[in-house]
Amino acid sequence: MKQTETFAVVLDFLPHGHPFEERRLPVAQVIGEKHFSLLEVIPKKGVHLIPGQRVYIGEEKRVEIHHVKGRVMVRNLTRTASAELEIVINNIISSNESDYVTFFNKSIPITTRLHQLELLPGIGKKHMWKIIEERRYEPFKDFKDLKARVELLPDPKQAIVKRIIDELDESDKYSLFTF
Repeated sequence: MKQTETFAVVLDFLPHGHPFEERRLPVAQVIGEKHFSLLEVIPKKGVHLIPGQRVYIGEEKRVEIHHVKGRVMVRNLTRTASAELEIVINNIISSNESDYVTFFNKSIPITTRLHQLELLPGIGKKHMWKIIEERRYEPFKDFKDLKARVELLPDPKQAIVKRIIDELDESDKYSLFTF
């Protein structure tokens, strides 16, 4: 099934295109809000984009974006886009906190020896079992509740941010948040 993005956040805008391309069209590097897809988009003529700007890239009529050029790898991001990446991911998670808390409430084993929770940096078997035990009594309401009920748990939001960046880097075969 094809995973598509509807909205994206601008990481960088190159009004004169990539410096080494023959045909230098304005281009922006963006990250999708739902699946964290890294994409390059071509803005409509005369449109100037700024990092952090939310743009519509869905199938309907677009205001700022002419078309999606294609996917881009983390290693091919500009320095500005790389610098913005963690900040933008953090903002996306903050504005959709309940979706990510649901991950902690509903995560499942991947294999008989590995649980989805263990893929998050800083969460080992002890934290995993404590999270599973606590969510049986009552689902977690937010990150603050999770942190309060699971002793010595590293910041859950930062663990998700780091995991998403690892997935974008393709440093693991499992994808929890990206497609």
